[in-house]
Amino acid sequence: MATQYPPPSKRQKREQGEIARQQQDIDTTIPDGTVRIRFVDQATGESGSLPVLTVPLSQASTKNLEILLNELKEQGDDRIPYRFFPEGGTEALGDKEDIYNSLVKPGKASAESEITLQYAPQAVFRVKAVSRCASAISGHGDNILAVQFSPANSSRMASGSGDKTVRIWDCDTGTPVHTLKGHTRWVLAVSYSPDGSLLASGGYDNEVRIWDPNTGKQIGPPLKGHTNFITSLSWEPYHLQEPNRPRVASSSKDGTVRIWDAIGGKIDSALTGHKGSVTCVKWGGAGLMYTSSHDKTIKVWNASTGALQHTLSGHAHWVNHLALSTDFVLRTSYHDHTRNVPPTLEEKIAKAKARFEKAATINGEIVERLATASEDCTIFLWTPLSTPKPVTRMTGHQKQINQVCFSPDGMLLASTAWDNHVKIWSARDGKFLFTLRAHVGPVYMASFSADSRLLASCSKDTTLKVWDMRTGKLKEDLPGHKDQVFALDWSPDGERVGSGGADKQVRIWRH
Repeated sequence: MATQYPPPSKRQKREQGEIARQQQDIDTTIPDGTVRIRFVDQATGESGSLPVLTVPLSQASTKNLEILLNELKEQGDDRIPYRFFPEGGTEALGDKEDIYNSLVKPGKASAESEITLQYAPQAVFRVKAVSRCASAISGHGDNILAVQFSPANSSRMASGSGDKTVRIWDCDTGTPVHTLKGHTRWVLAVSYSPDGSLLASGGYDNEVRIWDPNTGKQIGPPLKGHTNFITSLSWEPYHLQEPNRPRVASSSKDGTVRIWDAIGGKIDSALTGHKGSVTCVKWGGAGLMYTSSHDKTIKVWNASTGALQHTLSGHAHWVNHLALSTDFVLRTSYHDHTRNVPPTLEEKIAKAKARFEKAATINGEIVERLATASEDCTIFLWTPLSTPKPVTRMTGHQKQINQVCFSPDGMLLASTAWDNHVKIWSARDGKFLFTLRAHVGPVYMASFSADSRLLASCSKDTTLKVWDMRTGKLKEDLPGHKDQVFALDWSPDGERVGSGGADKQVRIWRH
């Protein structure tokens, strides 16, 4: 009688598949031979003192190239992770790819000729994906419309709400620290100063208020002048500030942008010229200010004189949001992953300036890239420091775009839209990379982790989702909110994600 065997289990099938894949890998062995590789720094465009290397094709994997580059740069003991880009390419070679299968075999490069690889350092620290709700904190009496972590650390977060208050939370204990009262209508925007010593808020009462986040007290009288509600706030970059005179810019539905002396409580200048509501303001690190409007244009201003430099045209409908490639370093000034705070004011300014210049330097030039998102379902990429013409126009979203944000390393751009999708683009040339699909409602916001390897998004579908930027796949699904989630922020130190929405609860998420 024939022996009856049970069908293979899932584990056995998986093991069989693994053996078959390994056999396939052996069948597609890399041929003998060598390849000449030239390493070029992506930031400067130069190879410096690095020689052209002859590497066996069988050894030319990205991991081996990373070890080799660290040895050449004499960083053997303190290895830096690198990403490698083929010359003229915007997609990095994957962690498990090699030169033969990714470039030579498809015919993108010849093994006989010299292959130029651009290298860019990745963050030396790794942020873990948040996977659980550490605290759900009640207290607000209406929709939470804005949240932001302090640039100094993730133990303090501010939230603005429709209940007319701003609240500051202790994220270590999940308790409220201060309730900031003064606004007479909804609070739409909150923003920490780059050194974390001040907090600005604005909303439907047409006023900007400045607070001391440590004491919860208001500094000076409310800043009055706008004739309609405040849409966004942006602080002057730390390395451009006059000592003890921080300034903040506010954009408004009244079509103007006002620059305020935050401590003196006086208006410095008013930027007028838009013919519609100003939706967003960003204060750049090279002394320019950028504003977007319902008049379909983006205006570029000289922040010190208030003079209009350029008007950027191209969108066919309202421009909803702006992002700068340097947003992360401008927001965090001299705070970085080492947590080492310089002791003197001069050293703080020098460190903030050096971090900005490093983030903005491409091929030896300061390049601050600007992304603009519109109701016309498109995104434009600009380099306003050099030309008023767009670098590229990005299409693919089927509905209006809510928000755009650059990754801290300036390599990726994420866009969120009413079509339930998040799209990821190359921040260098606007090339489409992939779509993140899992939300079942409009996506309101996204925020990158400090190491640029992860992205969090929040949606009308009541969930947050965390995505892996290397694979483009969903890493964590975070249900918990009982209604749509309007606001989201990933702390600059990577430890926590904060969110808030229509269920009136602030949630703090951790690994």
